[in-house]
Amino acid sequence: MKHLLAGAAIALMSLTGAVAAEEYPERPVMMVVSYGAGGATDFQARIVTMTAGNEDALGMPIAILNKPGAGGRVGWNWFATQADADGYTLAAYNVPHFIAQSIKGGVQYSTDSFEPIANWGADPAVFVVAADSPFNSMQDVVNHAKENPGKLTFSGAGLFVGHHIAALQIEKAAGVRMAYIPTKGGGAAAMKAVIAGEVLGGVNNLSDAFRAREAGNVKILGVADLERSDFLPDVPTMMEQGLDVDNASVNFRGVMVPKGTPQEVIDKLAATVPEMFKNSRVASKMQAGGSPMLVMNREEVQAMWAKRQETLQALLAGL
Repeated sequence: MKHLLAGAAIALMSLTGAVAAEEYPERPVMMVVSYGAGGATDFQARIVTMTAGNEDALGMPIAILNKPGAGGRVGWNWFATQADADGYTLAAYNVPHFIAQSIKGGVQYSTDSFEPIANWGADPAVFVVAADSPFNSMQDVVNHAKENPGKLTFSGAGLFVGHHIAALQIEKAAGVRMAYIPTKGGGAAAMKAVIAGEVLGGVNNLSDAFRAREAGNVKILGVADLERSDFLPDVPTMMEQGLDVDNASVNFRGVMVPKGTPQEVIDKLAATVPEMFKNSRVASKMQAGGSPMLVMNREEVQAMWAKRQETLQALLAGL
């Protein structure tokens, strides 16, 4: 009798899970963005989720909740330790950010804390200066840094985020010491610091920099990637300018859920979200905003996370 009851219970649980997954989501979904409003992650998250309520997507809207602070640590710590693992609380991930932060320690998350769903973009880091800056190339920046050790100030979105990774690579490649200044308000605040002349330069996302350049506020001197961007065909890579800076800082963005989320929900999200990202309205708005897209499914993101973990462990060893 006990075996029969146990078997019936398991069967009921399986049926309940299947029904729950079939009906999910039954109410609006929230997505945590660990950066402030107006920055690249927030800007893009609002675009890629705008069709979530369509019947061919989730059928329910996704609301964005900003939890900025400490280069993303505040939001991801909350998500890893307090978010309900029921599929109704998602989060935007930024790689290499949360992986590098977990390697350096002082946070309550790692890749084991989350389950990836899908990737929507790959946003390279770029070096920017104010529109009226005397710097017109990375060589100008390097020359100034050599003549003024530790005095060339430049902003970024936080410690051990993509901006910081690029900054470390630039310093190492050029053999110079500069003054990296992490801002509290993410990429938007870092860009404002450059435009306002509070710093001599900055490392930021291509998408933020593209919009700032279109507005006439900045010059973009170099791209931290393996090849030039279609959005900035006139801007050479760091490597083209003699700096051994690869694509380790490229900011992959996508959606994840907390560990422990029901597999049926993960499977439904993994099947639906990549197709949602491919919506033509989403693609056109991302293109207009200078935001490079790279749609990847769950398996591809899992492989990317693992590869970035290995790359960053080697890069950050000894720092």
